[in-house]
Amino acid sequence: MALQVVVGAGAVGVATARLLAARGDQVRLVSRRGTGPEHPSVERVGADATDSAALARIAHGAVALYNCAAPPYHRWTLDWPPLANALLDTAEATGAVLVSAGNLYLYGPVDGPLTEDVPARPAGPKARVRARMWQDALARHEAGRIRTADVRASDHIGAGSQSMLTLAVLPRVLAGRRASVPADLDAPRTWTAVGDVARTLVAVADDEHAWGRAWHVPSVPPLSVREVVTRSCALADAPPPRLSTMPGFVLWLGGFADPLVRELRETQYQFRGPFIMDSTAAVAALGITATPIDESLAETVSRPATEPARPARRR
Repeated sequence: MALQVVVGAGAVGVATARLLAARGDQVRLVSRRGTGPEHPSVERVGADATDSAALARIAHGAVALYNCAAPPYHRWTLDWPPLANALLDTAEATGAVLVSAGNLYLYGPVDGPLTEDVPARPAGPKARVRARMWQDALARHEAGRIRTADVRASDHIGAGSQSMLTLAVLPRVLAGRRASVPADLDAPRTWTAVGDVARTLVAVADDEHAWGRAWHVPSVPPLSVREVVTRSCALADAPPPRLSTMPGFVLWLGGFADPLVRELRETQYQFRGPFIMDSTAAVAALGITATPIDESLAETVSRPATEPARPARRR
């Protein structure tokens, strides 16, 4: 029974821990509060994952280390660097392969579908943090100091997923209220199931031929925000959604009062036109097929995300 260490008890971390436990592995799920699913093969550990020495002790003997952490959105530039460095140091100290749950921010604005070969051109502070994380990990991999890979997903859907869709849009429309969305409602975009992120993380960790590069999680064909929200309402037996497009200046003004809203400005390019991720390479190499969209959306509406803590307002 192999020891696997998962850092982060959010939707992806929990899905990864459950998947590993179901196949018979011993799992240590690390988070600040020591939360996670109750399972005889899942040991929930409360720890500060930025402490390299503590994390290395927890991961001693592990075959794989999964970075599924999710610092508060408005604190990425502060919280990610020490956490990423601790994960790299732990992978080097223990020999565990480090597989990270990433996203598409580091590519920046791109015309056409995103493949893993698109060069990184980060367009803002959060994107630069994610790009630097991968550059640092790949440098250690190429130097023979660690073994690593990056598993990238588009907007998450599925049980417990957190995104603009799940936290701001669906709660309103499922309650019969109008939702103003800072997006082109009819532009096609890729949606990725959290369960498929977990399956890809585990498949990559198991396959030494998959290390040293990035992979895009197999995802369903693109759908617009309007299509996804309409299908979600139908699955929840709710009235058809009332949606409108939020003008850019309204989002900009809202950011002055709300730090979380302010952070959405950086990635508006992802929402004001088509945003499509190509996962052909992972489908072919790893043999993973995406979860059907209605199955993922049914999980999304039946097991919603918990609202993240709001940052304190300055007085």
